[in-house]
Amino acid sequence: MPSKSILEQKQKVVADLTEQIRNSVSGVVVNYQGITVEDDTKLRKALREAGVSYHVYKNSLTGRACDNCGYGDMKQYLTGMTAIAVSEKDPVAPAKILKSYADKIESFKLLAGYVDGEVIDDKAVEKLAAIPNKETLVTQLLVCIRSPLVNFVYVLDQAAKAGGTAEAAPAEEAPAPAGE
Repeated sequence: MPSKSILEQKQKVVADLTEQIRNSVSGVVVNYQGITVEDDTKLRKALREAGVSYHVYKNSLTGRACDNCGYGDMKQYLTGMTAIAVSEKDPVAPAKILKSYADKIESFKLLAGYVDGEVIDDKAVEKLAAIPNKETLVTQLLVCIRSPLVNFVYVLDQAAKAGGTAEAAPAEEAPAPAGE
């Protein structure tokens, strides 16, 4: 049985991780086995710059925090050398960054994640990673909204130019039917 101080430390870790998960919009669990120190440093820097926290905890502690947050289904993925990346603002950032490393490093694997209150598997994490970031989506939306407006203004402009100088063309008379 662990000493009282060790038990308190573990309880604090679980409480902190529970709070972090509850305050987040998404998270991804990975198996980081086989990553070099250099790649790990680059990965952590990229995650930090994106506002994503990335930590390695004992699987049992991560599992308890997941249970506390209603993500108990994620415990089945907590085997081996795992780490968790959690984002408070951007739901796709952890998936995007971690997928880019999983693509480069064969032993680095996406295991599972959560978003919108649901636990998702590795395939869903990959789909989440394929979604453009918020800025790109906003830009695409604005382009979609802007395009019809620009076309409408162009048509109005052409109609105004044509309306001031052109006369209405007389209607052509239809030819008489044959035999009359």
